[in-house]
Amino acid sequence: MDDLQNRTQEAVAAVSNAASLDALDALRVEALGKQGWVSQLLKTLGKMTPDERQEKAPKIQSARVAIADAIEARKAAIEAEELERRLATETLDLTLPAPQTPKGSVHPVSQVMDELSEIFADLGFAVKTGPEVEDDWHNFTALNMPESHPARAMHDTFYFPDHDGEGRRMLLRTHTSPVQIRTMVAEGAPVRIIAPGRVYRSDSDATHTPMFHQIEGLVIDRDIHLGHLKWTLETFLKAFFEREDIVLRLRPSYFPFTEPSVEVDVGFEVVDGKRVLGGSGDAPGHGWMELLGSGVVNRRVIEFAGLDPDEWQGFAFGVGVDRLAMLKYGMDDLRAFFDGDRRWLQHYGFSPFDQPTLSAGVGAPIGGRA
Repeated sequence: MDDLQNRTQEAVAAVSNAASLDALDALRVEALGKQGWVSQLLKTLGKMTPDERQEKAPKIQSARVAIADAIEARKAAIEAEELERRLATETLDLTLPAPQTPKGSVHPVSQVMDELSEIFADLGFAVKTGPEVEDDWHNFTALNMPESHPARAMHDTFYFPDHDGEGRRMLLRTHTSPVQIRTMVAEGAPVRIIAPGRVYRSDSDATHTPMFHQIEGLVIDRDIHLGHLKWTLETFLKAFFEREDIVLRLRPSYFPFTEPSVEVDVGFEVVDGKRVLGGSGDAPGHGWMELLGSGVVNRRVIEFAGLDPDEWQGFAFGVGVDRLAMLKYGMDDLRAFFDGDRRWLQHYGFSPFDQPTLSAGVGAPIGGRA
C-alpha cells in the first residue's frame, strides 16, 4: 500500500506537469486505461478474501479518483491557457469583406404562397387561416357532407381517437375549406378571402404526399354568378404565370359544397418536350391540363354558415400550391419538396430579396440568388 501511495503521488505530479493535451491523455491511458496500472490493481480485488478486499479496495479506488481529478483539473487549465493564447494573438479585421458562406433560400412553396397573396390582395381578398386539427363538423358536415355522404370516401382522412367537447370527431383537415365556414360564421357577409395552408390526406406518390399545401378562395356577396368566378380565375392565372395568353376551359363536375361545380382546365403547348401553359388547348401541338376545382357555393353551405341563400350567393375554388409551383418552375416530383435536400433547395430556392410584387413581377429567378 505504501508503494500504491508513492505511485499515486508520482502520477498526480506528472499530470500536473503535463504540457499538452496529448501528453495528458498518454498519462491517463498509462494509469486509468484498460491496461493501466490502476485498472490492473482493481482487477485483483476479485481474487482477494473479503477481509483483504475491505482493506485494499478503498485505497485503490481513492488512488483512481485522485488521478482522475488531477487529469480533469489539468485539462481545464491547459484549455484555458490555450484560449488565453488565442485571444492574445488572433485578431479579426472587420474592414475585410465578409467570407463566402452558404446562404439560405426561400422554399418554393413559401415563395408561391407570397406570390398568391400578392395577386389576390390586389383583387381585394383578405388572407385567413384556421386550425390544422379540425373537427368533423367544420371539415365535412358544414360543407354538405354528412356522415353517410359518399364524398367522404374521396378524402383519405387522418382521424384522432378523441372527440371534442361537443362529441365531434377530431381529424387533420383534408382541405382549407373549414376556414371558409369559420369566416362566414364569424364575420357574416359579404366575404372575399383566400385560405392558404397545410392539409393532410393519406396518399403518397410522385404527385401526392400525406401533407401538402392548398389555397382556397371564397367570395360571398349579392348577385354572384359563374361569370365572376371565371373572370377571377383567369385574372389570377394570367398574373401568376405572367402570360396573357392563358385560356381556361370549364367542365361540369361534382363537389358537394358547390352547385354547379366545374373543373378548370388550362391550355398548354408542348415546347422541347415539356408542357408550357398558354395558348389554345385545341390547336395542333396543344392540349388541356386539369388545374383546379371550383363552383358556385351550394345553398346548404350558406345556410350552415347562418346566412340567407336567397340574399347571399358566392363562388369558391381550390388549388394545390405545390402543384402550381411544379408547373411554374419546372419541378417533376412532389416528394422532393419535403426531402430537405440542400442541393435541391439551392437549385430551386429563392433569394429572400426576391419579394413578389405586381409592379416588378411576381415571378423571380430560382436558385437562391440575390
